[in-house]
Order: sequence, then structure tokens, then C-alpha cells
Amino acid sequence: MKKGRGRTSRMRRRKLFRNSESRGVNESCKPEFIELMKWLKDRKFEDTNLVPAYFPGTGRGLMSKTSLQEGQVILSLPESCLLTTDTVIRSYLGAYVAEWQPPPSPLLALCTFLVAEKHAGDRSPWKPYLEILPKAYTCPACLEPEVADLLPRPLKAKARAQRTRVQELFTSSRDFFSSLQPLFSEAVESIFSYRAFLWAWGTVNTRAVYLARGRRPCFSAEPDTCALAPYLDLLNHSPAVQVNAAFNEETRCYEIRTGSSWRPHEEVLICYGPHDNQRLLLEYGFVPPRNPHACVHVAQDVLVKYLPAADKQMDRKLSILKDRDFTEDVRHQLEMRSCGPRGGPCLSRWVAQRQLVSDVW
Repeated sequence: MKKGRGRTSRMRRRKLFRNSESRGVNESCKPEFIELMKWLKDRKFEDTNLVPAYFPGTGRGLMSKTSLQEGQVILSLPESCLLTTDTVIRSYLGAYVAEWQPPPSPLLALCTFLVAEKHAGDRSPWKPYLEILPKAYTCPACLEPEVADLLPRPLKAKARAQRTRVQELFTSSRDFFSSLQPLFSEAVESIFSYRAFLWAWGTVNTRAVYLARGRRPCFSAEPDTCALAPYLDLLNHSPAVQVNAAFNEETRCYEIRTGSSWRPHEEVLICYGPHDNQRLLLEYGFVPPRNPHACVHVAQDVLVKYLPAADKQMDRKLSILKDRDFTEDVRHQLEMRSCGPRGGPCLSRWVAQRQLVSDVW
């Protein structure tokens, strides 16, 4: 038998192939990441645990350099690296934000700053971060309408509502954009286009971390809880891992503490929350291959179709659902276990994480 053609050799090749599928390709030598790391270092960030890499299943992410242990702080990003509404207030936009009435929302302030800095190009101090951001996003509001129309009906309705909210925010903000004309030599209409605004909204919506700020009179009453975290936002999602993410008031850093252990050269993942696939697609623009929180959203007319026609309490039951907003969020959770001879997923009734009173039903 020729060398390399036996069973042992085949098993070795299969093992190497499986490992290569999960192992990322180090991208730390790419120009955009070299510039980003210089920029972060100038802001007092040092990372000895992770490197940017490309992974077959998830795309760009962060890869472990060494073994990481459960409970270890794997990433600590100084406050000076975070892009928040404080960043906007301290910038050239601050005076315009403070004077505008009615006060703009924190979300609008962040989107405005992103569009303005993107337009500034090489002159922007945030260029190294802006250069690694996606050029477009895949949450439903960012999709072409004909593509969004292919989504399942319950999701399609939410996608349309999401797109409408973004369009209304853009339309209602045009006067505010016009007030910024003294800052630019070009017409603000060409800078703050809907396309540019949609990109900025997608950036905040899909990449921001939670960081609560106190209420300030220069902003509307909407919660000020979004912060963009360069480099940290390369961490991808897995529902199977646990992390603790929070701003450390003592170190003045946003820290990620892992609840899992990682071997060298593995993709380090975090959990965005126990979200079903619809929520993940709406908020982040992706669906994981296996999600223990997956469920099927059921429209009210479909629910009624399969309830007993002779049910004398039908109107009362629907009234209870409507009063508790269950008609907009009735869903069946997919349990990832075998059920029946084909080993398919089981369906168990699960209504909006709450339970109807059993004696009514």
C-alpha cells in the first residue's frame, strides 16, 4: 500500500480538515487592523489575549492567542476608546446638539456623528475604526423592499415597521441636519442622505453595547444606553456561551469576562442574549445555524384557524390575548430534541415568555 492511503492516514486527514474548519485565519497583519491597533494603543488599550481573524462560519471575529480560563477578563476597553453621546457633545457637533429644539434623541446624535465622521474621511480621528465597519448591514430595515417581502409574514410585518421607524426618524431630522450647514462646504442634503443615515443607524443598532448614561437636557427622554466599542464589537455571537459584560467604574474600562474556557487559536464568542432567530435577524441581521431559543411566530388568524370552531369562549380568549399584547407575539418554541421516528424538532406552546391562566383555556 502506498504511503498516505491507509485508514490511519484518512482519519488524520479528516481530523485536520475538521480543525481547519473551526480555526480562523489571522488578519492582524492586514493594513486596516494594523492602523486600528495603533489607534487603540494611542488610547491606552493593550490586548494580549485576542487577535482579529476570519472564520469560515462567522466571518470576521476575534481569535484566542493563548488558553483563556473561565472567569478571566478577556478584553478591557478604556473609556477613551468608546464612542458615546459624550463623544458627540465634546465634538464640533456639541453646540448644535445642545441648541436644537426639541432636543434630538441619543440615537440621532450618534447617527449624525457617524455620518459626519465618515464624510470627513482622512480628516476624521475615528477613521481607523470607521474603516473596519461593514459597508452595509443585513437587518431587515437595510434590505431592499423586494428582498424583505420574501420574509415570513410575522417577520415581514416587523421588518416593515422597523423600516418605517428609520425612515420617519430620518425625515423628522432633516431640519436638524440643515442646521449643521455651517460645518460643511458641501450641501448637507448630499452628506446626510438616507443611504448614509441608514448605514449609521445599522452601525448603532447592530454593534452598540449597553452603557447607560444619565439623562441630560440636551437630549430627548429616550434612553441613552448605546456605546460603540471598537475592536470589542468584532466578537461574534453564540447562544451556547456565557459572558459578563459591563463598564468597570474603577478601571474606567468596558470589560468582557468569559464564562467559558477557550483553547489557543479558537474563535472567542460572546452571547448577545437569549434571543430567538426573529429577534436576532431584526436587531443584528443574522441567524445562527443552531439556536436553542428558536421559535415559530404565529399570526392571530393562523391561531384562530386551528382552534376548535365550536369553542364558545373564542371571543373571550382572543380578547385576553389582545389585552396582553399576545396577539402580536404568539409563538411556539422549537425544542432541540428528537421527537418521533424522523428525529425532527418538537413544538411546545410558549406564549411571549408568559403563561395564560390555565382555567380560561
